[in-house]
Amino acid sequence: MNDLALNGASIDGGLYSWFTRQAQSAPHWLDDVVSFYATLGLGVFALLMVWGWWQARQARSAAAMATALAVPVAVVLAYVMNDVLKSVFTEVRPCQAIAHTVTLQPCPGVGDWSFPSNHSTIAAASAAALWVLDRRLGIIAAVLALFMAFSRVWVGAHYPHDVVVGLLVGTLVAIPATLAARRYAPPLVVRLQSGLLRPLLTATD
Repeated sequence: MNDLALNGASIDGGLYSWFTRQAQSAPHWLDDVVSFYATLGLGVFALLMVWGWWQARQARSAAAMATALAVPVAVVLAYVMNDVLKSVFTEVRPCQAIAHTVTLQPCPGVGDWSFPSNHSTIAAASAAALWVLDRRLGIIAAVLALFMAFSRVWVGAHYPHDVVVGLLVGTLVAIPATLAARRYAPPLVVRLQSGLLRPLLTATD
């Protein structure tokens, strides 16, 4: 047995149950929108990454392109760190741990640990890395990341503390990773711009 295993219900199980009750009494259209975003909303962050890459390409700046290319890398690093934490703390999903819980989405299976939230981590890492690249993109992504965290609790997949820590993990991993890329990777981008990848790395006349 894992001595570090979390008992999430003792942390904020009552708040989780409040959210799931609100979801059951909310208008169906609202639940449908939140549930759809909770499932597929990470695709929006991929689109924002493409937007950031396009802007960096048009700017013809090696530093901007290095930062843009670092965004998905930072997200992957945050996901890996989050997965390590999941395997350490092995927190059972709230929909399994709290009796008589009714959720909008099917409860994940046994062994699909709850803490921290992968969706929240990925969303926050995307937002943090995009903020380093472009403040406007970062603000848009940050609002969407907060909505992602909320949606994962609303549909019953996570405790509130799962998503809060997920947001922190994503942010704390992504910002230094992206800043490091902006500082150290431009020379590599310059070399690549002289090769076959030039059309992807800088706008051409």
